[in-house]
Parts: sequence; C-alpha cells; structure tokens
Amino acid sequence: MSDFNWSELPFGYHKTNANVRAYFKNGEWSKPEVSESEYINIHMASTALHYGQEAFEGMKAYMGKDGKIRLFRWEENWKRMQNSAKGIYMQPVPKVLFKEMIVKAIKQNKEFIPPHGTGAALYIRPFLFGSGVKLGVSPADEYMFVVYVTPVGPYFKEGFNPVKIAIVRD
Repeated sequence: MSDFNWSELPFGYHKTNANVRAYFKNGEWSKPEVSESEYINIHMASTALHYGQEAFEGMKAYMGKDGKIRLFRWEENWKRMQNSAKGIYMQPVPKVLFKEMIVKAIKQNKEFIPPHGTGAALYIRPFLFGSGVKLGVSPADEYMFVVYVTPVGPYFKEGFNPVKIAIVRD
C-alpha cells in the first residue's frame, strides 16, 4: 500500500480487498461470508428501497505505536444499531455476529490500516437493510448485514471547528 499518501488521505471511499456479509432468512442468521464485490444484488421490491428499512453505523480502527490494531467503541455502535433495528422493525444483529464480522473485515483488509501518527484511520461501515420483498407496508422477512472498510483521513481536514449557535425557547 505504498502508493497511499496516508497523511493526505481524504475522508472518502477507497476500494479495499473485501467486505463481509450475512443474511437473515427463515428465522436465522447465516454464517458470515467474505466477498470481493463492491456491489449488492437487491430486489426492486425490497423494503429498504420502498420503506427505508435500513440502518448504518460508522467507527474506526487505528494502528497503535506497538503495531496492534485498536478498535474504537464497537459495542456502542452495536447498541445504536440494535436500537435502530428495533425502531424500524428489522431483525437485530446479534452482538457476537456484529463483532465477528467487524474483526473479519479488518483482517481481510489489514494492509489498508494507516500507519500510526498519520492522522488517518480505517473507517468501518456496518449496515443492515431489509432485503425481503414486500409490496405493502410491513417489515421484511429477510435482511442483509454488511461490513465494509476503507482507509480515511480526518472527517474535518482543518480540525473540529464548532459552529456558534443560540437557542431561543419562546
């Protein structure tokens, strides 16, 4: 990965080796599978497309000075995704499956973790959507959970610059 200028990396998508996918069908989650494809086949009548049955999270992994990979607050991301899934009547992803897929995605793409001290990180995007077919307004019977990763620079290139606001309560 010597062709990356890690210190100048923008916050954007860069193709990596693989992503990890699991499917909820017939009342149970499948085992995770690794895919090199950046594309997903989805039925035109899926609940994700017509009723917005989708949730995503975003977290980062960093390379430490000691060469160990550090994953930032994955459990908090899992909890938020659980709440989102329940709120829009999707099948929640079990905690063990969530972590397994994140770890597998990181391992499949280890060479894309920016070196320590560059200001860059490996962005992790887990997302869940209703892949099942429904014409009427009701939750899907099938779901797909995907985790992909991409190296990114800082979200705010110039640093975090809060906006001053006033709250008026009348």
